[in-house]
Amino acid sequence: MRNLLLVLTLLFPLRAADLETEIATQVQAARSILDPWHADNPARESRILHLVYWTPSDRAPAADYHARLTRMMEHIRNFYGREMKRLGFGPRTFNLAYDEEKKLIIHLVTGNGAYADYNMQSGKKIRGECLPVLRKAGIIADRETIVIFCNMAEWDAQKLVFNHRSPYYAGGSHQQGTAWQLDSPELDPLHLSRKKPLIRDGQYGRISLGKHNSIFIGGVAHELGHALSLPHNKERPDERAAQGTALMGSGNRSYGDELRDEGKGSFLTLAHGLRLASHPQFSGSVKGMNQRRDLEMTAFKAVAEGDEFIFSGRLKATPPVYTVIAYADPEGGSDYDATTATAVPDKDGRFTLRCRGLAKGKAAAFRLVACHVNGASSPSTRYSFSYSVGKDGKVDLAAMQERFALAPLLSALKSRDEKAATAAFKVLQKEASDGSPGRTERIGRNLLSTMVGPRRPELHPPARIEAGVRRTALANTKPMSAKVGWQRPAYNHLPGPTLLLESGSRLWEHGIYAHAPARHLYQLSGKWQSLSGAAGVADGYSGSVVFVIKADRKPLWRSKTIKAGTIAHYDLTLAGVKELELHVEDAGDGTASDWGLWLEPLLSR
Repeated sequence: MRNLLLVLTLLFPLRAADLETEIATQVQAARSILDPWHADNPARESRILHLVYWTPSDRAPAADYHARLTRMMEHIRNFYGREMKRLGFGPRTFNLAYDEEKKLIIHLVTGNGAYADYNMQSGKKIRGECLPVLRKAGIIADRETIVIFCNMAEWDAQKLVFNHRSPYYAGGSHQQGTAWQLDSPELDPLHLSRKKPLIRDGQYGRISLGKHNSIFIGGVAHELGHALSLPHNKERPDERAAQGTALMGSGNRSYGDELRDEGKGSFLTLAHGLRLASHPQFSGSVKGMNQRRDLEMTAFKAVAEGDEFIFSGRLKATPPVYTVIAYADPEGGSDYDATTATAVPDKDGRFTLRCRGLAKGKAAAFRLVACHVNGASSPSTRYSFSYSVGKDGKVDLAAMQERFALAPLLSALKSRDEKAATAAFKVLQKEASDGSPGRTERIGRNLLSTMVGPRRPELHPPARIEAGVRRTALANTKPMSAKVGWQRPAYNHLPGPTLLLESGSRLWEHGIYAHAPARHLYQLSGKWQSLSGAAGVADGYSGSVVFVIKADRKPLWRSKTIKAGTIAHYDLTLAGVKELELHVEDAGDGTASDWGLWLEPLLSR
């Protein structure tokens, strides 16, 4: 491990210096916006992180839980404070409550059921059992940040074997949050430095007691981050060389590794330090905490520079925005492997992001989050763009550039302003370089004809299309029936505010929206010879689906399980087929975010 870190340091000496300059410059600029706003007509208040110890009715609390959890939470509080100070925010951290005897306040709750009545999915049930106890103590959980330690682990001190069935997740905002954690007698910061004994962990196998504590105490720090509004993100190569592993990436497994000389341990990225700086727990201010936020981002530009790209824009916001964070999230790995770029807007709202350390050979999503001075942040799905990186590291921004060009048209369509939509489309036509319709213009024409009432063309079943038409987009024909699992059937656009058919980090001209479970039935009457096209999940959604094509009720093609960023292709013979069915299934894991899309399905004679 030491040799690897030495190599990384030699490879990135200038980058390490650049990183220090980046941090110092941005933090100073962010604080020049953040601190004066809170100092003007201040509303100071020390928000408290409330702790609960929950145990099933047939279990006593784990041994020495109060002293251990006190050491644990103070250790984690010091970690956050130390990291915020390193970044330049001073020792800001979350607050804990103590009684008159300076003993950490941990609310003890006994569950209504026995141990066997709960499992990893019982978080909501357990939280519900904690609410009356918290309410009696004057704490309204929906307005506070709380951590619930669940006594749902099994530790055999003789055999040194560990297993658990505890909820272990979290979520929250600047106003409230909940983190579900586990407790077990061997979990104690005092053990973080221990390379022995080796224990048997039901999930992680044979590991040292110290590593076991790193994983689960680090897990508390990680899940607490989610309760404080932090999303996942991975460190960039320059950050890894300088600091180690990002807490909100896989840093929950490396927390305290440095104490055993097994690595640099965990750290907070600049992105998450910036985000925490305005959280009421860290700022000591509740000014505007419940104020409604308004945000508009415009004038986007993106320029590729080899294996990096520069993204710029302009914003208007109330309350003010003090930083913009970009999450560059490659396909696969959920959002754990998203790297970050940050920028502080100038007095006119302009910002520029340098996006580097990008994953090679993958399609990716680029999500913008604006952080307001009152602790609020914009949804990461509102401003999301696609791009891709080749195996050679070259960045492809084609889909992003198309989105920028279509933005005025999309804005008009969303507001149902036909006059503005028509004007925006004329601009697209003028920008065609050679006078012939380009992809962007064709996509715009499809959107305009589909969304604006009087312009909608009359659709016909495939069986009634004139014989002289050799090819037709299936999305431009009329189905016999159509049913989707969420909202209404839509063609050549997505329902809701997104509108664009975007999948695999590219835009598609034609397509059929088919959120699982979905079924589209078309009458062919034996008049078409083939069907070709692709299928995928809409970018920005994390579902997984299976696509099925049937001819006269007989299976003709079935995809493997398709997730975001993956595209499946098909080219099928339809000779003599009377009825064509398109099905989208949920892949056996539920229908959440299963935004399936039939992309460019083309019928040919």
